[in-house]
Amino acid sequence: MKSILVINGPNINRLGKREPEIYGYETLADLEKKLVEHGNNLGCEVLCKQSNYEGQIIEWIHEASDNGNSGIIINPGAFTHYSYAIRDAIASVLIPVIEVHISNVHAREEFRHTSVTAPVTKGQIVGLGFTGYELAIQALIKGGK
Repeated sequence: MKSILVINGPNINRLGKREPEIYGYETLADLEKKLVEHGNNLGCEVLCKQSNYEGQIIEWIHEASDNGNSGIIINPGAFTHYSYAIRDAIASVLIPVIEVHISNVHAREEFRHTSVTAPVTKGQIVGLGFTGYELAIQALIKGGK
């Protein structure tokens, strides 16, 4: 059975409270429940983690690769735009990584338009809300490496 790790970065724990006009009223718990169910329906185990700390996210990326996970879905939050450490962690693993953003970062503030992490991922999905994560799960199941 394939196993996919979903990593959500800083402030994603504030879903439902943080800027609901952009992110909606559903919570991180709602997202995680949907993803686990979606994975189960596709015959895949989905593990979800969230941290506001860069080092923890890096450790999880390394562990996912070392522990035999099939792939990683990551929403690095604000780290997307400046964390070369997370970028290098993604580049260091041999499993596919897909970057996901709930909002369309390209239609928002200028500083959000650049991702330092996307160039080392298999792909990037933006602006599709929680559905973007589900599409990433499907892509990792169907696409392999």
